[in-house]
Amino acid sequence: MRFVFYTHSLISDWNHGNAHFLRGVMRELQHLGHQAQAIEPEQSWSRDNLVAEQGEGAITAFHSTFPMLHTRRYDASTRHAELLDGADVVVVHEWTDPALIAELGALRRDGARFTLLFHDTHHRAVSAAGEIGALDLSGYDAVLAFGETLRQRYLRAGWGRQVFTWHEAADVALFHPLDVEPQADLVWIGNWGDGERSAELAEYLIDPVTALGLTATIRGVRYPDAALAQLSSAGISYGGWIANADVPREFARHRVTVHVPRAPYVRELPGIPTIRMFEALACGIPLVSAPWDDCEGLFRPGTDHLRARDGAEMQRQLSTLLADAEMRREIAAAGLETVRARHTCRHRAEELLAILSRLGVIRQTESIA
Repeated sequence: MRFVFYTHSLISDWNHGNAHFLRGVMRELQHLGHQAQAIEPEQSWSRDNLVAEQGEGAITAFHSTFPMLHTRRYDASTRHAELLDGADVVVVHEWTDPALIAELGALRRDGARFTLLFHDTHHRAVSAAGEIGALDLSGYDAVLAFGETLRQRYLRAGWGRQVFTWHEAADVALFHPLDVEPQADLVWIGNWGDGERSAELAEYLIDPVTALGLTATIRGVRYPDAALAQLSSAGISYGGWIANADVPREFARHRVTVHVPRAPYVRELPGIPTIRMFEALACGIPLVSAPWDDCEGLFRPGTDHLRARDGAEMQRQLSTLLADAEMRREIAAAGLETVRARHTCRHRAEELLAILSRLGVIRQTESIA
């Protein structure tokens, strides 16, 4: 089949985690014998910021790292009906312009033969429900929600005819353990964002690093001056943006990492970790997580990773973990085992094919051929 993914950007992962997942899913669909192409706008917030900050070399690096992935850009003059001629499945990410979301739905409603899916990987359904509720999804065959609680939110609101849970996962072709000797204690890779976890980063990351005197590194974007001052005072090295393809080596250079979810997920969308949790465990780095409710049983708390109920417990867990190399090896091995068994992009590609089978698009035997 021919899959087409409308995305904010495949090329840029500057503050755009969905690009991580989409790259892996496209790669796995190709390995399963399908065609996959991404469609992204000529100008996008993520790509524009990447080029402004890193230059065109970052775009060249993407194509060098992912030569098997194909993307096409569109603008206001693009005729999407022609662009989608011959497509079997079209997946539209929720960052897509609302007018285009409606246009694609109208194409499907007017007889386009492709199956049209809406893909939500954000918290706007609870934090900006009016924006999601205003989208015209009447022409869409189904919605893909990246967590069961988000799926239930769509169902309660009456958004979409059918809604399926489709979690993110690790692209294990990229994220896997490396034979690199760690040089420092702790690394955290993530973006500061819009104040959605500022207090949590202080409690579960900055304060424990300061109290324990750890050698620590933070990579990510959108850190305001006040946040950079906090990091500097704590003795934390700030490295700015890092290409997702370079993240496995950054994990390998450190002994432990932490998971700090954004507040809207913790409060209103339990069961949805950040994609970095999947990626970190896939790299075999031991992880301690700030509080979140794994209500879907994605992981084995205490086995795949450690939990901290507050900042004081985070400090104790990190101290214990860093002092015990065997414990680090055991937790890293368990986390890696769970990801490889349940949470790879190959698993998600096969789950997508199974969803299409339920929608009557393909026979189940075709989806696993």
